Amino acid sequence: MDLGNRLRGFSALDATAGLIALGALGGVLWSPKLTNALAKANGSVKSVQVMVDVRRVSAADPEALVQDALASGRTSIIIRNQPAGSVKLIRVDDINRVLVQVQPDGSVVTAPDPNRASVNDLNARFVLEGDATVSKSGVVLAGTKLKVGTPVELEGALYRLNGTVSGVKVQ
Repeated sequence: MDLGNRLRGFSALDATAGLIALGALGGVLWSPKLTNALAKANGSVKSVQVMVDVRRVSAADPEALVQDALASGRTSIIIRNQPAGSVKLIRVDDINRVLVQVQPDGSVVTAPDPNRASVNDLNARFVLEGDATVSKSGVVLAGTKLKVGTPVELEGALYRLNGTVSGVKVQ
């Protein structure tokens, strides 16, 4: 059989099916899961610890809110209004103000702010852990650069808190 007869056996429908198959193969090769797997394999994806400070959030029971967050063990993070997935919640630190007094003998005495009991404000540092791409320009979590000062939202079943990144550590 010569080449001319072989080419006459293919129709436009065959060519379209071939292009669709090539497009599907390209989609599989450039999928985010495969890209993440390749990034993990070559070491550009690392575990990072992110500290998010949440200040002056009115809550009826701030302690219960913190305990609920810790019980779930994970929280969703939204960076610059873009959902960035779920990260592990390591701990929540109290960052309420303390009063400092220098005594006449030169010693320093600290005490919790007495106004804290009358005002139910949440002032806490959420310590989170997740996988992020680490490059020369910084840490990238879910396609968004994450730096100190970046506004983020933390969301759980019973809360949505606005905060600011106060620290990023590459593990």
